[in-house]
Amino acid sequence: MLDNPALATAVEDDRLIRETGTDARVAAIVIPILRPMGFRLVRVRLSGQNGMTLQIMAERDDGTITVQDCEEISRAISPTLDVEDPIEQAYHLEVSSPGIDRPLVRKVDFEAAIGHAAKIETSVMVADKKRFRGKITAVDADSFTLERDLASYGDEPQVRVPFDALADARLILTDSLIREALAKDNREKKAARRGDADDAADDAFEGDEIEFEEDGDGDEEPDTDTDADGNTKTGS
Repeated sequence: MLDNPALATAVEDDRLIRETGTDARVAAIVIPILRPMGFRLVRVRLSGQNGMTLQIMAERDDGTITVQDCEEISRAISPTLDVEDPIEQAYHLEVSSPGIDRPLVRKVDFEAAIGHAAKIETSVMVADKKRFRGKITAVDADSFTLERDLASYGDEPQVRVPFDALADARLILTDSLIREALAKDNREKKAARRGDADDAADDAFEGDEIEFEEDGDGDEEPDTDTDADGNTKTGS
C-alpha cells in the first residue's frame, strides 16, 4: 500500500489540471509507477463506457507513445491497482495515448498548441465567462492568451486565462492540427529509418574492421488498436 498517495501526487504530479475523487486516487497510485518507466500521466478517467472503463492516458516526455508502450504500462500498473483496489466495482483498464485532439494539462502542452484551436473551461469566472473556444496565441509563465472564435458583442476578441483558473482544456480536431500531426509522424518515421540505416552501416563497418584485422595479409574480404481520434491504445 502507498504510505501517502496524496503526498506522492503532490511531489510527482506537475500537471495544471488534476483529477478529483476516485480518479485522483488512481492518479496517485499510477504516477510513481509511470515516472521511473519514462512516462508521464496525462489523464485518468473512470467512465461507464462498456460497463466500467478506467482510462489511463499517458505519454513519454517528448509527447510520443507506442502501442508497445501502452502494453508495458498496462502490465506494470495492473498488479498495483489490484492491490490498492481504489475502485470498488469491476472495471476494464484501457491505457491510451492522448490522441491528436489531446487534453492540455501542462504548460508545455499549451506552448506546443500555439496557433491551434482549443476548448477551455475555467473553475472561476474569467472575463465574465467560464467557457471559451478559440485559438491559443501566446503563453507566459502564469497564463495563456486565447483569440476567441465568436466573441459576443462587447467582449474583447482576446482573453488572458490564468493557469490556476483552469478546469479543463483540450485541442479541437481541425485540418491544420491533423496536418501537423501527420507531418510530425512522418518526420519521426524518417528519423527512425535514418537511425536504423546508420546503425546497420556502423555494424557493417565494425565487422569489416574485425575481419581485416584477423586476415592480416592485406586482403579485404546485416491486441492493439488506434481509434478515429488518433489515440493509440491497448486494453486488458
